[in-house]
Amino acid sequence: MNGQNIIIKSLLFLYFFLSISSCQKKSINYILYYQKVNEIDSIYRLANNPKLAAEEYKKFFEAGEYEPKNQERINEYETYITLADRYNIDFGGKESLKKLILLDAQHGGNCKKYFPLFKKYGVDSLYVKDQIANWKKSLNQTLIDSFTIAMKRDPLGRPFDSAVSMPNVRKNAKLLIWTFNKYGYPTPQKMGTTGHDNTFFAMPTFLTHMVEAKEYPFIKSKLYEYIKSGDCLPRDYALMVDVDAFLYDKEGLYRFAPGVSTDSAKINRNRKSIGLPSLKHTAALRRDFFKTIDQ
Repeated sequence: MNGQNIIIKSLLFLYFFLSISSCQKKSINYILYYQKVNEIDSIYRLANNPKLAAEEYKKFFEAGEYEPKNQERINEYETYITLADRYNIDFGGKESLKKLILLDAQHGGNCKKYFPLFKKYGVDSLYVKDQIANWKKSLNQTLIDSFTIAMKRDPLGRPFDSAVSMPNVRKNAKLLIWTFNKYGYPTPQKMGTTGHDNTFFAMPTFLTHMVEAKEYPFIKSKLYEYIKSGDCLPRDYALMVDVDAFLYDKEGLYRFAPGVSTDSAKINRNRKSIGLPSLKHTAALRRDFFKTIDQ
């Protein structure tokens, strides 16, 4: 009987242990994603080894730990697929291209530049247009309405009439916190990049004005959480923090605004800590970005 009790207790303990373990799965931290992407992109852009970069991207994205992003300028998922196609590396064909459709649409694109690639792998242009149309139908209209109004009032009274601008800062800070509580971070996936009357959702500028709000410390801490979750871009957070430093003569952390600064080695460590590329890497990204515009 004692033996049976021991077995039953052991099984119950094992069940309890497995239940606890399943509840304690490692949370996703997109800072690690950005750091890995920057590392791979530096192989492509700084070490000039595109084939190795494609192979490293393949291993990274096939691991499936993170849903891919396609950040401005670095364009990691587009770069991966383009390089993989160039070197005949299997990138997942149609299924991977379908992810690229929505990533481009969420940043205001229409995927036309990818049509030759889509055609090569049997993805019809009508399918692409339908996917984008369906995504647009799914957007959160409450957020679109709210942030259209917020973006229109955001520049009013700037830079000289604080009697007008400060009440608008308070309203917009209140809206942002309400959005955090109800919908999370207002990403392009949720509301696109433009609202009514072609109002552009200029979130980087909008966020820099939050440094004037009394709620800024709370907003700053929430944005750091949203970097980890993959919702807020490190660049937008860094710009906001550095504008705050510039306005109040504090030390800049990421070199996104003029003013009090520190040595490049420390800046690079700060940048890496939130998933930004180094200063040298950023210069290469900027150079390549403007090169494509000039073509």
